[in-house]
Amino acid sequence: MPRVVSRSAADRAQWEPRRDLLVERALGDGRFEAAAGPMTRYERRVEVADGVATQTVDFKLAVPYFGWLFVPAFKRAIVKPPGDTPPWWAPPAPLDARAATVLGSLAAMGVVLGYLNTLFTQTITFAGEEFEASSGAQGLAGGIVRLGGFLALAVVALADRRGRRKVVVGAALAGCALAVTGALAPSLPWLTASQTVARGFATALLLLVGILAAEEMPARSRAYAVSLLAMASGLGAGFAIMALKLADLGESGWRLVYVLPLLGIPLVASIRTRLPESRRFLAPHRHVDLSGHGRRFWLLAVSGLLTNLFIAPQSQFANRFLRSEHGFSAGRISLLTLVAGTPGVIGIVVGGRLADVRGRRIVAAVALTGGTLCTVGFYFADGAALWLWPMIGNIISAASIPALGVYGPELFPTSLRGRANGLVAVCSLGGSAAGLALAGTLGDAFGRLGPAMALLATGPVLVALLVLVAYPETAGRELEDLNPEDVRPPPR
Repeated sequence: MPRVVSRSAADRAQWEPRRDLLVERALGDGRFEAAAGPMTRYERRVEVADGVATQTVDFKLAVPYFGWLFVPAFKRAIVKPPGDTPPWWAPPAPLDARAATVLGSLAAMGVVLGYLNTLFTQTITFAGEEFEASSGAQGLAGGIVRLGGFLALAVVALADRRGRRKVVVGAALAGCALAVTGALAPSLPWLTASQTVARGFATALLLLVGILAAEEMPARSRAYAVSLLAMASGLGAGFAIMALKLADLGESGWRLVYVLPLLGIPLVASIRTRLPESRRFLAPHRHVDLSGHGRRFWLLAVSGLLTNLFIAPQSQFANRFLRSEHGFSAGRISLLTLVAGTPGVIGIVVGGRLADVRGRRIVAAVALTGGTLCTVGFYFADGAALWLWPMIGNIISAASIPALGVYGPELFPTSLRGRANGLVAVCSLGGSAAGLALAGTLGDAFGRLGPAMALLATGPVLVALLVLVAYPETAGRELEDLNPEDVRPPPR
């Protein structure tokens, strides 16, 4: 168990309970315990001798899998005098032990879903070369794969009846097992069919992880949780990008990237033992129909469709653009993707905190517009600008992930949350399919991808305007205040 010992001049502030990283309760004689906080064990002792105060803190964070990342920062923060404002890396509202355990478990699940959702997109260029498929054929394949969202709809709707935990675990196991079948695909249609089913489970997993997080986190820390889950998903995507180097081993080297999801199965089995059922699903709640929530549904559905008209082809055709128009190898594509994508963490962290503290709408609108314009610049760039534009675009656009990612779980009641988000995902994936087909066709017609991407970029820009004029502000509001049909769950 970590221990922090610090000495400083005796000060009255050291005898005050903390309300920043956690909420302390005074026990007397200079001892404090955690009344609320992200740890399973905690004790702070203050002793004064000869005008020198010695503070000893013993703690154990309740964050599985990623707790070791937070221990050094926690140690540095805990030696400072108690205050009311958490450090920049901590959630705006302190998590309790249960919420910290859930968030750590979901982050580990996020690594799995990040790999699964990136797998086909990163490998289609190299699979297309082996199967001698054109840009149009690859775009059509990508669009069909994303129609696995219809399967995702059935899976997330099941979570509204059976509970979040079982369906999350089942979707992760099914997604890993089915993704592996891509390694044996004899043709592009076979690869497309197998990954359509695998992507359906991966999409359901993505939706349910966000729903479970929203149902467990404090009201002022939901966007913070989404930002951490986005970083974990980005880590999984990074593993898929690094594995892309295997495609340089030969014409069929890309198939090895499809074998690695087998490693996710024991991780999911471990997460299953730590992840509890959502407390809001267990709490009494009314069963309602979508008919009374049509405005919110269509607001998110149209936004998802317009955004994915650009996001999906931008993601899938980036590799083809680099390979066919600039002659990049698989290894160099992987390097550029990591160099340009990793700084996106900055945008995710900043966007998550601003969305909780300042509000969702302005963060989402600015990030969508700025990130989209920078990304379009990438498709017209050459030389050093090929590296600069996507880096800037990723930082800016990443801020929209936590700002927009919380709306799906927030705007629907518990009994409808899975179904509604599944339907929104189907509309979004319809936008993905249309965008991929259009980008492939227009790319073949123009002889390059830049003009096609510039036309499709109007989608996210329109969504930015829609966010400013039509979206409600949900920062800091409890889910039950946003959805009066639900009964507030018992306090933790």
